[in-house]
Amino acid sequence: MNEQSAHAIVQTLDTPDGPFTLIADSQGRVLASGWSDDVAIVLGRIPLRVRPAQLTEGETDAAAAVRAYYDGDLLAIDTVPVAQHGTELQLRGWRALRSIPLGSPLTYTGFAAVLGEPRAVRAAASICARNAPALFVPCHRVLRTDGSLGGFAWGLDVKQALLSRESN
Repeated sequence: MNEQSAHAIVQTLDTPDGPFTLIADSQGRVLASGWSDDVAIVLGRIPLRVRPAQLTEGETDAAAAVRAYYDGDLLAIDTVPVAQHGTELQLRGWRALRSIPLGSPLTYTGFAAVLGEPRAVRAAASICARNAPALFVPCHRVLRTDGSLGGFAWGLDVKQALLSRESN
């Protein structure tokens, strides 16, 4: 079944962590976002079956939340609507990521426990890796068990900057 939407809006903002590109559907829900000015890279985070057929540059509602976040209102991203498509466990995981408090990152093991799957550490890591609307679904708040950063699609320097900003 093809769930592809016909049209989405793309917008790239300058942030202290580098260019940040948003792709939002016609309802204003963020489909994908990340620290790159390469739209193709951000678009590639969206599963093919739901990837928009057409992109138009424009102003997204989510851009105001990104600006507010970088201006110090770190909670501004919490209510931005997102649209994600995945398995039941992935959807549950992405919802759980949005509930990780600022300044209180979890380990992958802790995240797996929050999901009710304490032995599914690899699945928890995979949920983070497949998260398309970065920042709005804060997968950057999950760390390795030893407290090190682990991976991040947009670079460890960005992940560290986000965590540092959120710990103040």
